[in-house]
Amino acid sequence: MYIYSQRKKRIEKILIICVIIILAILVGIKLFQIYRGIPITDFTTVKAERLSQTVDMKKQEDVTITQMLENVTNCVVGVSKLKDNGSTIFMENGVSQMGIGSGVIISENGYILTNEHVSGPKNSTCYVTMEDGKNYNANVVWSDMNLDLAIIKINMKCVSYAILGDSDLVSVGESAYAIGNPIGFEFQKTVTSGIISALNRTIIFKENTQTENGVNNEENEHEVFMSNLIQTDATINPGNSGGPLINNNGEIIGINTVKITSAEGIGFAVPINVIKPIIQKLENEGNFEEASIGVFAYDKDVIPYLDSNINFDTGIYIAQISLDSPAFTSGLQIGDVITKIDDISLEKMCDLREYIYSKNIGDTVILTVLRNNREKTIEVQLSRK
Repeated sequence: MYIYSQRKKRIEKILIICVIIILAILVGIKLFQIYRGIPITDFTTVKAERLSQTVDMKKQEDVTITQMLENVTNCVVGVSKLKDNGSTIFMENGVSQMGIGSGVIISENGYILTNEHVSGPKNSTCYVTMEDGKNYNANVVWSDMNLDLAIIKINMKCVSYAILGDSDLVSVGESAYAIGNPIGFEFQKTVTSGIISALNRTIIFKENTQTENGVNNEENEHEVFMSNLIQTDATINPGNSGGPLINNNGEIIGINTVKITSAEGIGFAVPINVIKPIIQKLENEGNFEEASIGVFAYDKDVIPYLDSNINFDTGIYIAQISLDSPAFTSGLQIGDVITKIDDISLEKMCDLREYIYSKNIGDTVILTVLRNNREKTIEVQLSRK
């Protein structure tokens, strides 16, 4: 009996072991079937694929930027005060003597944006050299020496014209491209790249008149302030003046105007927003009659250069008033600080210009003014500038 009991226990133990082995085999088979459906990762292959995707994205980005730049450069023209007669920017004082610079087509109706120092003043004539080398007479339909901007017009339909961006949305550090098209064509369609280095910059330079024989008249030398400028390290060379400063979308955010000759990588452009209302009126109405208050005011960032004793937190400081202007007859005074116009806050002189450019001669505006630390409102009817 004892022997039978021992044999029975041994058989049961063997059966249990067999069942466990069978179950282990079945579980192993099931796990193999499951994991066989999961692809084995080759990390070398994955790294190569990711690198390939990065390279493809970079190539696509380069193609996009290249195409964007090509589209804009097709809109850039040469502008000169003298008709192109084969002269070159390598001639002695070539750039200054010929007034060589650039411009950018901003309308299919033949409107071109440039610098005033390139085109000359309003109602004068300049010359435009198109991409194909053909020359056209152009009329200066608007200009402002304080902004160093001008709009000229040629009598032709333009297939390509640039898109205006929003200079109020520009941020320090974003990419920027400066494009120029010198008349001599040695460096046609020059593109330089960089970043937006700073905003709302003010520069001061001395300007003097010239005698009839072209000699500088130092007795009439005076300081000129240009404010609210966009600073960029994209190189602005002679001939780039009047050309566009654009963003990554190919939109004009400024017009190149000047560079600091004593340092590398410091150039400036006038923000595009200030001139948008004029362009819109020229497009819609075919002409632009400039309305005016009759004041010249400085930003709070410029005032310390003039008088360190003048302090204000917001607004623009009236430094000059024309005697035959609505500002004078309405009671505005030198020393007043304009904080608002029609309840729109003012921080920069460009803010006032941009708003006035959108109004018409005869329109009435309400100015909020600080005088002797007291706020008052003054009604002004705009007149012809």
